[in-house]
Amino acid sequence: MASTAAPADILVYSTPTCPDCRALKAWLHEHGIAFTERDLTDPDVVAEAKARTGVRVAPITIAGDVVLYGTFATQRPQLEVLLGLGRTA
Repeated sequence: MASTAAPADILVYSTPTCPDCRALKAWLHEHGIAFTERDLTDPDVVAEAKARTGVRVAPITIAGDVVLYGTFATQRPQLEVLLGLGRTA
């Protein structure tokens, strides 16, 4: 069986009112995956995210050296592969 080790650090840039941000964070919690959250309502965090990723959207997920952004539906399949999780309907 292949190893399913997750990247050491997962960083999620999100906003409190973003439905995709809430869905992403709930999914990570559901799978027991620890992450650090950065609040994009803080202008300094917005500048940090833009400088680091080149995008101004939410959510933005950084896992190791992989940057994902866009809707949770777009990120989920990529995260499942990256984190070694099988998709369950």
